[in-house]
Amino acid sequence: MEINESFLSLQGEGPLSGRLTYFVRSSGCNLRCEYCDTKYAYGDGEDYSIDTIIENIVNSGAKNVCITGGEPLMNPDTDSLANALIENGYNVDLETNGSLPLPDWVKDEHVIVAMDIKCPSSGMADEMLFDNIGLLSSKDIVKFVIGSNEDYEYAKKVSELITEAKIYFHPVFGSFEPKELAENIIRDKLDNVVFGLQIHKVIWQPDTRGV
Repeated sequence: MEINESFLSLQGEGPLSGRLTYFVRSSGCNLRCEYCDTKYAYGDGEDYSIDTIIENIVNSGAKNVCITGGEPLMNPDTDSLANALIENGYNVDLETNGSLPLPDWVKDEHVIVAMDIKCPSSGMADEMLFDNIGLLSSKDIVKFVIGSNEDYEYAKKVSELITEAKIYFHPVFGSFEPKELAENIIRDKLDNVVFGLQIHKVIWQPDTRGV
């Protein structure tokens, strides 16, 4: 499996925020979002066998594993890694950009899907595969990364399509004020929305890798 980086840290966002997590970041992405904070993952990585990745995870001591990218569903070996983790009793957090079909293994009770729906400021809103929404359950989340008031209004409208998954609104770090987003949510009484921050960018410098 082609891996850009892997490391032990704290999950920075979503329902497992703050939890000890081993991250496996695959190489390559099919989207080019304007605000992307992991452009370094666009390129080539290093090949690892699934057994080696599992060994590294075991040695880390973590019980939660985040498969992220880039876009991990581009990698044909992601299915093998996820199934191996499920079989070995790990909790799997799949971070995906919402543009590719979700595989069957995401239905497993030990898997949380954290799926983006790209807003207009990303430049990639037209690439979303909205059929994925119907495959999500109450254990999963849909994340909107919001960089403008236009994005906020778009996210509100699309959120009406989501009946099962939890909904998270995140401000684009350094571009859209968290206070403004929070006040918008309060003003509009969006009681189905969770306001989220990327806590790893608060703890460490925003461009720090391996955290």
